[in-house]
Amino acid sequence: MTDQPVDAQRRRFLTGTATVLGGIGAGFTAVPFVASFQPSARAKAIGAPVDVDIGKLEPGQRLIQKWRGKPVWIVRRTPEMLENLKKFEAGVLRDPESDKSIQPGYAKNVWRSEKPEYLVLVGVCTHLGCSPNFVPEPGAPGMGGVWNGGFFCPCHGSKFDLAGRVYMGVPAPMNLEVPPYQFVSDTKLIIGADKEHAA
Repeated sequence: MTDQPVDAQRRRFLTGTATVLGGIGAGFTAVPFVASFQPSARAKAIGAPVDVDIGKLEPGQRLIQKWRGKPVWIVRRTPEMLENLKKFEAGVLRDPESDKSIQPGYAKNVWRSEKPEYLVLVGVCTHLGCSPNFVPEPGAPGMGGVWNGGFFCPCHGSKFDLAGRVYMGVPAPMNLEVPPYQFVSDTKLIIGADKEHAA
């Protein structure tokens, strides 16, 4: 066996190449591993905030957006609709002040919303979870008694006004839920992002 001189330059090249290739291999191995810590698309869809474009929503119209597997209604109320919310006599609504309702603090008012013009509600009846119909016309046929427009659940006859407040004498025990939301501009809101806790 003969001693051959060591080619230091070649050794450095081979060591550097092996290091680079090893780093690239480690990177390719780490990407799926790190990605597995991220929430899945399904998990994001279940609880993630949802952006809603309300720029084309006309007064008197309702937009439906899915959030956490439930329909969320955004209603752009007309001045007449807002005025009708004040026309209830005592004893017509079960919880007119929304004391027993689920809503953020900024929605505990007669409109049950941050901006009176826009109503944001979870569109699920508080009785058995049906989705009520939107019946905005005052005095609509079949509504009986005082009807200034609102939501009617045909399954068991629960009625709610245009602020989601439940009528007396119907099966639903409480007002429709107002989810957390915040306006980010005049034409966009985010459902699931609570302005009370926004940084």
